[in-house]
Amino acid sequence: MSRANALVPVPDARNEAERHPHAILDRASRAALARLTGGVSPHSIIAAWQDWALHLSRSPGRQLELAELFAANFAKLGAHGMGAALPEGADPPFEPRPYDHRFDHPSWEKPPFAFWKQGFLAAQDWWDAATSTMPGLRKQDADRARFQVRQALDLVAPSNFPWLNPEIIEETATRGGWNLVEGAAHFAEDLTRTLLQAKKPAPEGYRIGEDLACTPGEVVFRNKMFELIQYRPQTDDVHPEPILFVPAWIMKYYILDLSPENSMVRYLVREGFTVFMISWRNPGMEHADWSLEDYRKHGVMAALDAIGSIVPDAKVHANGYCLGGTLLAIAAATMARDGDDRLASVTLMAAQIDFAEAGELLLFVDESQVAFIEDFMWDQGYLDRPQMTRTFASIRAEDLIYSRATNRYFLGREDLATDLGVWNGDTTRMPARMHSEYLRGLFLENRLTAGRFAVEGRVIALKDISVPLFVVGTETDHIAPWRSVYKIRLFTDCDLTFVLTSGGHNGGILSEPGHPRRHYRIDRREPDSLYVDPDSWIASREEREGSWWPSMAEWLACRSGARRTPPAIPTLRGSGRKRLNAPGTYVLEP
Repeated sequence: MSRANALVPVPDARNEAERHPHAILDRASRAALARLTGGVSPHSIIAAWQDWALHLSRSPGRQLELAELFAANFAKLGAHGMGAALPEGADPPFEPRPYDHRFDHPSWEKPPFAFWKQGFLAAQDWWDAATSTMPGLRKQDADRARFQVRQALDLVAPSNFPWLNPEIIEETATRGGWNLVEGAAHFAEDLTRTLLQAKKPAPEGYRIGEDLACTPGEVVFRNKMFELIQYRPQTDDVHPEPILFVPAWIMKYYILDLSPENSMVRYLVREGFTVFMISWRNPGMEHADWSLEDYRKHGVMAALDAIGSIVPDAKVHANGYCLGGTLLAIAAATMARDGDDRLASVTLMAAQIDFAEAGELLLFVDESQVAFIEDFMWDQGYLDRPQMTRTFASIRAEDLIYSRATNRYFLGREDLATDLGVWNGDTTRMPARMHSEYLRGLFLENRLTAGRFAVEGRVIALKDISVPLFVVGTETDHIAPWRSVYKIRLFTDCDLTFVLTSGGHNGGILSEPGHPRRHYRIDRREPDSLYVDPDSWIASREEREGSWWPSMAEWLACRSGARRTPPAIPTLRGSGRKRLNAPGTYVLEP
């Protein structure tokens, strides 16, 4: 496609060179710096601290407040350390965050370890207050300062040092130091893999196509961007309307077809649905110019065309997850604008369409940071796996970085093999052009809900979507916060069912029937109803115990026709053999 038809404009190296003859030198210099900083813009960091420091310097009241808090925390810490003024069984003055498991070992409640733990938490409490918002201070800069302090404090937490961590001391004494030897071996292995950019092979029992992504099916269509999998029916008859899954391409598709017991694909096939799955290709440098429009046109629309040839005259239930859901919303709005009525319904799972409250990922998005990443990608053609992995891990560094490092390098423990863990490590690359359009057009400029997002030269509007919507948010999602997902109610007028389920971005979606300790809330909004804010909504909706999957299957069945004979599965043209079984070939590409 031509650049004139792109969804959002991105910097063009050729145009830049015409305006500024030495621009390539600048980009190369910034790209080299980006490699040293892991893609983090130093200017964004400096600007955030400068904004914070200048506003704090002219706020004597806030300075006095912080001085009083320091004295109060110091007094609490001293009283706790000496055991004074604390009645028997009293709670310690500071508690870790709910997701912080670094201090779970019982010995952290005994001296002197309890004092070190409380000292760290006291410092954390003070800095949280110091980096809170002030009049005139940009909220994003306050949040960035708090995030950076949190990263620095996590680096020097007492749990990271063998001589300060009671669990490491006990394990070393019990095993005669053998845990440190095993930990050194783990460190050498991880360092080697990092330097060589080599993926860790899946452990026994977690092989792709054998243990994971193993629902029977065939690849029925393939182009340069994706393979389309059609799953074999497991019932004598099926609903006439097939389901098309549009997963995110930041990870592999099989989060939706993980192990047999928690596969959403397998569940829906057994409920009598014909299921199709897009399996995206892992792009390389030669695919640097793939755009967001390419993913819509040669991805979602091409899949709908292929399904139409297999199941003629049947509308499609489309389901988008995460970034795939954002793309599906764009495609659905475009289809509505153009009078394309092939969709029966749209399901969006942990997918955002408005990015004003997009959670902690906004900490990494401003003009300087996006330009820095663009130079980084310009140099290599894509955003690579380690760069994305570090970003997501740093948001929950306590658990995803430091707890893992302590367990692996000091306690000598192997990572616990899980299906979700294997999938989480099977990351992909992001094409430079697409990722730039995504960051600029959606995260930075929020064009989709601002009426400034154009497809094929014309602006689209989400309110044009008239098919029923089924939208899922997850309670503890830090990638797509549920209140951000909920905002789709502001920008659509159609029949909408909203589900809020327990769990996080991935765990909340993997909520199969029988999963312990699961609950959800569900509510339907009639077309053209008045808006209800998220806090009022959650307060008025009762929790239901169990999985939300049966509610989704029932919702789909109510919007489907009478069951009939399953459609045939065609042979993939040009495959060179009779059948190409699921999971296909693209998912296996490194």
